[in-house]
Amino acid sequence: MSTKKKAVVLLSGGLDSATVVAIAKDQGFDVHALSFSYGQRHSVELTAADDVAKHLGVVEHKTANLDLRTFGGSALTDDIDVPKDREEETMEEDIPVTYVPARNTIFLSFALAYAEVVGAKDIFIGVNALDYSGYPDCRPEYIEAYQTMARLATKAGVTEEEELHIRTPLLEMSKADIVTVGTKLGVDYAMTISCYDPNDKGEACGHCDSCILRKKGFREAELDDPTRYQA
Repeated sequence: MSTKKKAVVLLSGGLDSATVVAIAKDQGFDVHALSFSYGQRHSVELTAADDVAKHLGVVEHKTANLDLRTFGGSALTDDIDVPKDREEETMEEDIPVTYVPARNTIFLSFALAYAEVVGAKDIFIGVNALDYSGYPDCRPEYIEAYQTMARLATKAGVTEEEELHIRTPLLEMSKADIVTVGTKLGVDYAMTISCYDPNDKGEACGHCDSCILRKKGFREAELDDPTRYQA
């Protein structure tokens, strides 16, 4: 039986979350990965999450089912066009339509429950405050507030000596930093999909905000981009 500390890691199948799994393992954690089938228009990311979990050797990988299409309100869960070919400055001006209302709050709540059940005191999430598309639930103050709430709202938080921590190792890293670290830790980025509008073959569009930032990361890191883009 493993004597390592346990961690729950949110795994979307994208570049950031795959890197976070590798970082958690490198820090000595037994990783319990958690993905979500939440009604997203493109389920290829779930296949990617499975591949990443197997490749990096997590202890357990669960996929929770919930349907955020009930509310819609996002280009990822509703019939709304995904913005394409935007300048980075434009990305930072407002909250884009690819923002899924309250998604990280919902996902972290599931992770919190999972952590209590498996006895994990650490939850890892791949939020990033530098190269990102302006999502409000990726900011440091949000994570700090959620961690405070988590310690107040759970049995483990009020009865056990060791406090729960929400770990955000990518928070202040650029995309170039992220792919550099992940490459050193053995992440196979060809398995990952970051695109907001991939096709059924799992090929990235190459033009959405996420693809643009991903391309920038590999370019600035001077690493080959293994992403499969649509012709």
